[in-house]
Amino acid sequence: MVRVLSATRLTRITGEDSCNRTASRFGIRATDLGIMWDDRRGGVLAAFGDTYGDGWGGHGAGPGHADWRYNVIARSTNTDLDAGLKFDSVLQREDGMAGQVLPGDRTGVPEHTVIPTSGISVGGRNYLHYMSVRHWGTPGVWHTNYGALAHSDDGGTTWTKSETAVWPNRRQSWLSRFRRRDQGGHPFQMIGFAGVLDRRVYLLGTPSGRFGAGHLARVGADDLLEPAAYQYWTGAGWGADPLAAEPVLPGPVAELSVQYNRHFGLWFAVHLDEHRAAIVLRTAPDLTGPWTDGEVIVSGADYPALYGGFQHPWAADRPAIYFTLTQWGPYNVAFFRADLA
Repeated sequence: MVRVLSATRLTRITGEDSCNRTASRFGIRATDLGIMWDDRRGGVLAAFGDTYGDGWGGHGAGPGHADWRYNVIARSTNTDLDAGLKFDSVLQREDGMAGQVLPGDRTGVPEHTVIPTSGISVGGRNYLHYMSVRHWGTPGVWHTNYGALAHSDDGGTTWTKSETAVWPNRRQSWLSRFRRRDQGGHPFQMIGFAGVLDRRVYLLGTPSGRFGAGHLARVGADDLLEPAAYQYWTGAGWGADPLAAEPVLPGPVAELSVQYNRHFGLWFAVHLDEHRAAIVLRTAPDLTGPWTDGEVIVSGADYPALYGGFQHPWAADRPAIYFTLTQWGPYNVAFFRADLA
């Protein structure tokens, strides 16, 4: 059993009072998430959600006129993680500030924003999974149009939304959504890439919102953009129907980050547990489980309105987790280390 000994906030990584001075350098006064993956080119890419510049209100997301970008990406090469996640650069727009990476939907569906959920580099290509948010509901509840993949063949400088790798969400009635806070729906609207094993990419997915369970899928490393090539864990084997996937991680699971920790020889899943108002660590010998109930890493009692919990990929051989964490009030991202035993 892995125990959490302590968690330390190392530094804030976004906002002008952070180690990166992102307001003056990149036009990022406020943002959230900080999803990280190894770009296989000597760096780590970090994707952020709704991002604001001049005119930001000082608490939470918005307003929309404050240089709002749906998503941005920064790159880091520093290996001294105790010094924080330091950014060398961002994907820029014409004025040199951080530019929006993924545009809005152009098919005409109602859409509020485009939020990244996980990234991975496979075979020289970067993949970024995102969700198209149709509607924000009560805290912790939202409805998506679909989850989908974008890809980059130039190290993350330019991105293309795939026209094939799209997983539409089934729509429910307003009454159904009122009665069930997890909203049901497609179980792979948000994902956490786990890694590549035997030329297959494994990932865990959740429905939209923060109250669903985690489900397991895999696909050939060359077939990430082909939905028909995906297989889903049914509890008894692998099948082709994502709606038949059985949960491997009981809910509530939100903002999921998954990777194999070589020091402990276990899979680590870090995520927000909305019921406990905490970022938790769950471990398992295999991706199919059994997964532990979860050790609290950081509590909302100490960091109110927290969410996220995305692992740094370069700490997978240590008796510790380095991860990003967002708080709604400051609406900025900090970098933490949790020591384990």
